[in-house]
Amino acid sequence: MPCIDRSVRLRLMLIPALCLAAGGVQADVQKDRAEVRKMCDEALATLYKSKPQEKAKIARSPGYGCFSSFGITFLVGGAGGKGLVHDNTTRTDTYMNMGQMSAGIEVGIKDYREVLVFKDHATLKSFVDSGWELTGSGGASADAKDKGGTAEKGASVTAKIEIFPMTKTGLSAGGSVGGRKYWKDEALNAK
Repeated sequence: MPCIDRSVRLRLMLIPALCLAAGGVQADVQKDRAEVRKMCDEALATLYKSKPQEKAKIARSPGYGCFSSFGITFLVGGAGGKGLVHDNTTRTDTYMNMGQMSAGIEVGIKDYREVLVFKDHATLKSFVDSGWELTGSGGASADAKDKGGTAEKGASVTAKIEIFPMTKTGLSAGGSVGGRKYWKDEALNAK
C-alpha cells in the first residue's frame, strides 16, 4: 500500500468537514432568508390590517421594502436590523441590512418595522444599489402585550418612496433627526 504523506492525509480528512460546514452555512442562509421573509409578511399584514387600501397600491407599485430594527435612544440613539426589497417586475428579493443613528429630544426602546413603497423603478434600483435615506421624525407610542397603541409619523427626503413606520412593541416619545443607511447583505444574497 502506498505511503501517503501526513499533510496529504490531513487535507483529505478536512474535505468532508469543509463540505459539512458549507452545508451548515447554506442552511443558516436559508433560515435567515426565511426569517426576513416572515418578518416582511408580518409587517405587510399589519399595514394591510390598519390601511387595507395600501394592498392594491403595493401590488401595482414597482416594488416594496420591509425592514425590522431594534434600537435604544436617550437623546442619541442607534439601531440596526435586516430586511428585503421586493421588485414586483422581476419578482426577486434583495436582502439588505439597515443601520440608523439619531439625535434629538427622544427617549425610548423600539422594536421598529417599516414598509417602504417605491413609486418608480429607478428609485427602487438606486435604493438597492446606494441605499441612503435621511429622515426626520416625531411620534409617540406605547405598547406592552397588546395593551397600548402606536402613533408614528415619518418623513422621507424623497417623494419617490412612501414610508409606513410601525412599532412592534416598545415605548417611545419625542422627535429626532437622523440618518439611515441600507446596504445589500452579501451573505443572504449569495446564490
